[in-house]
Amino acid sequence: MTDCIEFPCTAAISPTQVMVVFQDDALLVLLKPAGLLSVPGRGPDKQDCLSARVQRDFPDALVVHRLDMATSGLMLMARGPLAQRALNHAFSHRQIDKTYIAVVAGHMSPPQGDWGVIDLPIGVDWPRRPLRIIDPAQGKPSVTRWRMVNQHLQSWDTPTTRIELEPVTGRTHQLRVHLQAQGHSILGDALYASEAVCAQAKRLLLHASTLHFSHPISGELLSFSSAPEF
Repeated sequence: MTDCIEFPCTAAISPTQVMVVFQDDALLVLLKPAGLLSVPGRGPDKQDCLSARVQRDFPDALVVHRLDMATSGLMLMARGPLAQRALNHAFSHRQIDKTYIAVVAGHMSPPQGDWGVIDLPIGVDWPRRPLRIIDPAQGKPSVTRWRMVNQHLQSWDTPTTRIELEPVTGRTHQLRVHLQAQGHSILGDALYASEAVCAQAKRLLLHASTLHFSHPISGELLSFSSAPEF
């Protein structure tokens, strides 16, 4: 069996800088700060983003996935079209495992097993796009696995729960919409939480904490981890 090479990251994330966790000729693993776009948006004021910053130092860096602007954590980029095709294939065939850490409002009831499952279809909220909603009629299948980390957190005056999340599918805003549908919105979520829950944190408390995948060229198993700052 091939050994898994692990890369824990304990450094703080600067709100103005992108940290390179790992680099070789085929890929880059990066730490994205909250508040930074992953890719350029529409308009001249939305051109500063992780991909543009990285491409200044690594001109061959290419996007293979993205994180919401408000989400921090680990993000992967390919170096060159060959690695991009391999990583795109791995993402589309669910061969790259990702987990997130979030702090949500209220005390979530523990799942019956180690992991709970949220299986609710997600569609576009057309009157309020680009927001998403649970749409049983026309939504796309969307599945999230989750497990409890702890309750009774001391950092907040109201009940909260820290959870780990694994998106089985990769819909836009999937974790945020699924948790809102459970009645436990993520603290600091300006899009899906109530005003009171949003006000409990200065940022969205959602962090991409682990990445596990096979190297697109060598086939080595790689594992990266990053603890959130909240």
